[in-house]
Amino acid sequence: MSRSLQRLLIAGAAGFIGSNFVRHLRRTRPEVEITVLDKLTYAGNLANLAEFDAGRGYRFVRGDICDAQVVDSLAAEVDAIVNFAAETHVDRSLMDPFAFIETDVRGTAVLCEAARKHGHEVFLLISTDEVYGDVREGRSKENDPFRPRSPYSASKAAAEHIATAYSESFGLPLLVTRSSNNYGSHQYPEKLVPVLITNAIDGLPLPLYKDGSAVRDYLFVEDNCRAIDHVLHDAPIGSVYNVGTGVETTGLNVAEAVLDIMGKPRSLIEFVADRPGHDYRYALDTSGITELGWEPQVTFAEGLERTVRWYEEHEKWWRPLKSGEYWEYYRRNYRPLVS
Repeated sequence: MSRSLQRLLIAGAAGFIGSNFVRHLRRTRPEVEITVLDKLTYAGNLANLAEFDAGRGYRFVRGDICDAQVVDSLAAEVDAIVNFAAETHVDRSLMDPFAFIETDVRGTAVLCEAARKHGHEVFLLISTDEVYGDVREGRSKENDPFRPRSPYSASKAAAEHIATAYSESFGLPLLVTRSSNNYGSHQYPEKLVPVLITNAIDGLPLPLYKDGSAVRDYLFVEDNCRAIDHVLHDAPIGSVYNVGTGVETTGLNVAEAVLDIMGKPRSLIEFVADRPGHDYRYALDTSGITELGWEPQVTFAEGLERTVRWYEEHEKWWRPLKSGEYWEYYRRNYRPLVS
């Protein structure tokens, strides 16, 4: 039987996936009261949620999930927590691991404690396929061991362990989704797809690590939001679900597709020095979420076309983000390829 959750605390919803999830809920479940808690770090953007300002059943609170007092006061007023809040970028985790440990691990523990204290119906943790590490053969199943190889993926694996410990020790009604690489509108332009698109708009080189052969499963963010909604309301408590399309695509494939959509020359592609500990393949067994009744609706070709057009039409959204600190990070991260 489907759960009726009337009041949600959504942590980290000023970011990419979280803001798209709020958009999904406003469209499909307008009766649900939503409280957003977000620290507004560099990747959190109030512009992502501006359309909901002053709307009924929605409020925004600026705050840190590591702040137990703030979290406790908000958790007392809701039925469930959905936690998107995290430092998420592998490349940045190599530069500042402790920021990831603080938010992804300690912050998750604070949220779990608040959900336990206030007897919530559900605690849904949004995780990642990267906890499985590099998968050279086969597909990762939900009960496979974790083999994280970056501070980011290690922090997400640790967050899952914390939440699972709360489930086992205190009966926290835990659900987890582990999705593949999301893309779509409102994604901060440090991730591969928006980097490629916004660079191509400006005629700048499109950077790819080593030879662009790393394989990912690209999941359109709206499809992931449907999956998260389905798990939140319909999945048995204690379940973990991989979410992906099952289609494997290399970075080079993505770059070429972006350039082809935009009518730009493939000579813009630039190979750069590889990142340390680079996972070259993620692949998920998604039979569990399929059996629950979800499947992706947007093909990669359709989703990428829609994403390219969104960035072309919303330069006022992303141009202010690509300035100052962004370019300092960019220059540190994309180093010339040395043969």
